[in-house]
Amino acid sequence: MKNNYHNVEEIVADLPAIREACVSLSETLLANLVMLGEIPAPTFGEEARINFLLQRFSECGLTNTSSDECGNGFGIIPGKNRDRNILLLAHADTVFSERRDHTVSVHANHIHGPGIADNSLGLAVLATLPTLLDKLGFELDAGLILMGAARSLGRGDLEGTRFFLDNNKAPITAGICVEGVQLGRLSYASAGMLRGEVTCRVPEEYDWIRRGTTGAILVVNEVINRILGIPLPRRPQTSIVLGSIEAGTGFNIIPTEAVLRFEVRSESAEIVRQIASDLDDIMEDVTSQTGAEVTLDVIARREPAGLAIGHPLVKQAREIMSALDLRPHITPSISELSTMIVHGVPAITLGITDGERLHEQRETVLLEPMFTGLTQLVAVLLAIDGGFCDETE
Repeated sequence: MKNNYHNVEEIVADLPAIREACVSLSETLLANLVMLGEIPAPTFGEEARINFLLQRFSECGLTNTSSDECGNGFGIIPGKNRDRNILLLAHADTVFSERRDHTVSVHANHIHGPGIADNSLGLAVLATLPTLLDKLGFELDAGLILMGAARSLGRGDLEGTRFFLDNNKAPITAGICVEGVQLGRLSYASAGMLRGEVTCRVPEEYDWIRRGTTGAILVVNEVINRILGIPLPRRPQTSIVLGSIEAGTGFNIIPTEAVLRFEVRSESAEIVRQIASDLDDIMEDVTSQTGAEVTLDVIARREPAGLAIGHPLVKQAREIMSALDLRPHITPSISELSTMIVHGVPAITLGITDGERLHEQRETVLLEPMFTGLTQLVAVLLAIDGGFCDETE
C-alpha cells in the first residue's frame, strides 16, 4: 500500500485495503476493548485504566509514553515533520462507579458491559492504532499524539483536556475526538451549554403547616414547574433537559433533601446567559416562597464555537464517510471537541460503531460496524497527515 498520497481520492481508493487490515486485527481490538472495559474508571478514578493503556502503548513498541499531573495518558509516534502534530483523543472515564459490576460479555455480533460504548471502545481504538499503522506500513509526516483524557465527564468538566492544551508546547495541526458511538457521527462545532444541580433542603425546624408543603420533593417540583415556564426560542435552537431527580427514602418518611440535575443547550451564548439569570431568579423566588434552602451549583459551562461546514477538515471527513456509505449525522458537541476548538485546534469528533442502551448496565456496541468506523478514522488521519485538511489563507 502506498505511503504518500497526493489527494483524498487516492486515500479513498485504498479504503478496501485499509478495512481489510482493520478486520485482520479484530482479535487485538476486541481484547483491548474487553480488558479496558473491565477496569472501572469513574471520573477522578481513571488511574488503573490509564496505566493499562500506557502498558499497551509500550507493548506496541512506543518508547515515548507518559502520564501528566492531571492523570492523562500519552503515547507518541514521532513524525518526520516536527512542526506538525495530530492529536487523537479519547476520554478514559465513564459514568459508572467502581462498585458496579464491570464484567464485559462478548457475543457473536455485539459486546455489552457498563461504559463499553462511552468510552471503552474509543480508548481501545487508541490502544490498537499503533499496531494497525505498523501493519499498514504507514510512516506519518506529522507526529501522532495518542491521548487518553482523564476527568472529562460530569464534575471533571474536561479538566484533563484543558490541562494538556493549556500546558502543551508542541504545535498541533488538527485533532480528532474518538467516541465509541455512533458510527456516522460528525461533530465540528460545540454548543453553548450550562450544566447544573439544584439542591432543595428543608431545615429541621421547618413549619410544615404554615408553609403548606410536605417535603423537599414538592419544593423541587415547584422549581421544575418554574424551569418549564422559561420561554425557549425555536431559533437559535435551545433546549433544557431535566436529567435526574434524587429524593426520599421510603413511603412514610418526609424527604428533607432533593437534587435535580439539568442541562441547558443553545446555539447562542447570550441565550444560555439569559437562562442562567432566569435560573438564579427562580432559586431566589422559590426559597422566599417555601422557606426551604434552594441552591444552584453550576457544574460546567461551554461557549458556542466551531469550524465552518466548508472547512477542509469537515469536507474531507464527509467525502471519506460518503465513500464508506456512511450518512454523516451532524450534531454539536459539548465534549473534548469544544476545548480543542477554543484553543484554536481544528478538530472533529467521529464515532466508531453503532450501539444502544447508553449509560445502562447492558450498554452495547455492535461488532461488524467497528471495522468501518476504524477505517474511517485511519482515512481521516491520513487526510490530515497529507495536508489535505489544512485551511488555506
